[in-house]
Amino acid sequence: MSMAQVAILPDRSRFPGTGERGRARELAARLPRLVLEARRVATSLAHGIHGRRRAGPGESFWQFRPFTSGESASRIDWRRSARDSKLYVREREWEAAQTIELWIDRSVSMAFASSLARAPKVERAVVLGLALADTLVAAGERVGCLGLLAPRASRHISEQIAEALAADVAGADRDLPPAAPLRQRSEPLLIGDFLVPLQDIEETISFIASNGARGHVLLVVDPVEETFPFSGQTELIDPESGARLHLGDAAGWGEDYRRRFQAHREGLRAILTRYGFTLTVHHTDRPASEAALRVLTLLASRRNGGA
Repeated sequence: MSMAQVAILPDRSRFPGTGERGRARELAARLPRLVLEARRVATSLAHGIHGRRRAGPGESFWQFRPFTSGESASRIDWRRSARDSKLYVREREWEAAQTIELWIDRSVSMAFASSLARAPKVERAVVLGLALADTLVAAGERVGCLGLLAPRASRHISEQIAEALAADVAGADRDLPPAAPLRQRSEPLLIGDFLVPLQDIEETISFIASNGARGHVLLVVDPVEETFPFSGQTELIDPESGARLHLGDAAGWGEDYRRRFQAHREGLRAILTRYGFTLTVHHTDRPASEAALRVLTLLASRRNGGA
């Protein structure tokens, strides 16, 4: 049981070990409430959305580019082409982005919530995913759910994703997204705690990015997982396996835990950087809108030629 894979359960009445699996599988019953919460978050984000500049059927001029064989001659800008020996097409700006492929971690470890958190990690991950989906579709994006729902620009995208999640019972046992290549014009947005071996993470990300796709990871962390603020007699339980670890002096053990937890975080960051992914860390004692706005800013930056 590695340090990064241990869930800290200070209150066994809330999280009785193997009962975590049942809580993860009962997510479907809580989805209607989470959809409503996601809509409230999406409403607060609406004013922070800006157009994503990309060539398409818009009104504003964006740039000239060389005419390519097979295009309609009606697209040629003859005034610009008359300046030299090449033919040029006038492209206009389209306020829409490439396809966003969403994945939300619903594995057993995501059911954890300490007394410092506003919600369990899985509920916060779902709210963030649905809120971002609603906001992005409202801005002209196409959003899908990896392995569950084809990308679409539907006004009811949050409900459709919630229905797909509820029907995907097997998904509660997966702690990483499907290891399948995405097209270069697809942009994965992966939301979870990523408390799995770094080697497994790298294998998955390398598959997803193998065709040139670059994306974003939104890391959901309970503040207790990061700080380990315990002392005295403490019991740690791995919700995936049920393994238990009794500590006589948790305070003395905490320094090593925090060091290894941070090493896992830095290892994750290095993997994502290597494949052109961004990393946003969200703590569940903070408002969901903070992390969502950060992700939207990263998406806009990449559309406009940023990192």
